[in-house]
Amino acid sequence: MGSATPAVRGGAGRRQDTRRRGAVVAALMLTMALAALDSTVVSTAVPQIVGDLGGFSVFSWLFSGYLLAVTVTLPVYGKLSDTFGRKPVLVVGAAVFLLGSLLCALAWNMGALIAFRIVQGLGGGALQGTVQTLAADLYPLAERPKIQSKLSTVWAVSAVAGPGLGGVLAAYADWRWIFLVNLPIGAAALWLIVRHLHEPEREETRHARVDWAGALAVFACGGVLLTALVQGGVAWPWLSAPSLALFGTGLALVAVVVRVERRAAAPIIPGWVWRRRTIAAVNLALGALGLLMVAPSVFLPTYAQSVLGLAPVAAGFVLSVWTLSWPVSAALSQHVYRRIGFRDTALLGIGLATLILFAFPFLPYPGSWWQPTLLMLLLGGALGLFQLPLIVGVQSTVGWSERGTTTASVLFCRQTGQTLGASLFGAVANGVLAARLGGAGDLDSVTRALDDGTAPEATRRAIAGAVHAVYLGAAGAAALAFVVLLVVAPRRFPVLKD
Repeated sequence: MGSATPAVRGGAGRRQDTRRRGAVVAALMLTMALAALDSTVVSTAVPQIVGDLGGFSVFSWLFSGYLLAVTVTLPVYGKLSDTFGRKPVLVVGAAVFLLGSLLCALAWNMGALIAFRIVQGLGGGALQGTVQTLAADLYPLAERPKIQSKLSTVWAVSAVAGPGLGGVLAAYADWRWIFLVNLPIGAAALWLIVRHLHEPEREETRHARVDWAGALAVFACGGVLLTALVQGGVAWPWLSAPSLALFGTGLALVAVVVRVERRAAAPIIPGWVWRRRTIAAVNLALGALGLLMVAPSVFLPTYAQSVLGLAPVAAGFVLSVWTLSWPVSAALSQHVYRRIGFRDTALLGIGLATLILFAFPFLPYPGSWWQPTLLMLLLGGALGLFQLPLIVGVQSTVGWSERGTTTASVLFCRQTGQTLGASLFGAVANGVLAARLGGAGDLDSVTRALDDGTAPEATRRAIAGAVHAVYLGAAGAAALAFVVLLVVAPRRFPVLKD
């Protein structure tokens, strides 16, 4: 009888831990939904926002400003979560995001709304990086695909439901509700995190020193270079004085970052992030993933409407199918990498993605809607095999005190790849159009002409050629990721025991 009591208590304790972990997972999913819904919900309300506040010439900064703030803060939050724990970073980040949401709802002009979107982004960087890190903290290696597939499902549902939700709120309520709906969701997530997330106290945290000089240098360097990429070829020509000045300043700040971080006792971006083969390979591979994702997410809707003649809703469906196959493939990837390893599973996924992207330019003109839809369904499945094994694998090669920095570096590279891809592929598409149309117009102006019904058949063919060129570039990025993994990554990741 005496030995039964501890067993009962142990069982009750395990059940309590399971309930607590379930509450934390629910909080992580709610928090991830805030970040995932953000851009997709806002995009459909742009006409209403511009009609109310004006500022059409600068509205793109509603997205660019948010993206810049998220990207440049990822390394800082990653290091802070390794230093002080995940909970304080996530709580502060969520609070800043919700403050930015409230301020966005109260914005009185476009300038104020853009500034408050940047405030949102300053919190969004903590949400994205810390949620992914906590997912690895909560589960042992064998169970991590479960939580990662749940988070992938959140992104998929957000991608499909976000535009519709934004349209409904803008049409039947007011665009300000797009930001106000974040408040109850975020408040519920915060309550669950504060109540149920308990981290062990660590002795080194009490005496930790933060590399604030490095954080400021990283923030400034990333902000300048990403601004140059986002605005180059849009707000000013690539070889203009503003573009050259920003790139020159950014390169000078790179030297400052290297100098500051070499001297820091606990640098924001430690050198081991790039010295370890596994982490360096995953960083480069997921940077290439961010690059290739631009092709379908940015250019496929234009292709579907301009070349296939689909309505906006149908064009959105053609794109959204990859968000359905991606999480399913990611959830099933564990059965593959347990047999052949993380690297080889990722090689299989990115190899298939390369072939699928390369096949797109060979679709018949004008073709039928089901052809690009099928390719997107297959592409989502291939990328699920590619991304999840790399994230789970690289997180499993480091301990708790390095996991936040490692996760943040991976996400930072993917975000940077997306920014670079938008600039690079935009230039490619406009270059092909200029060559096909005798040097007249860019993709935006040409698609507007198609909407007005004033463009000839030759223009539709030119748009098809431009999007085909972009997909070839995306296939090249996928092939680059394949080569990086094959050459740089070790065949077996040096996984630490849980």
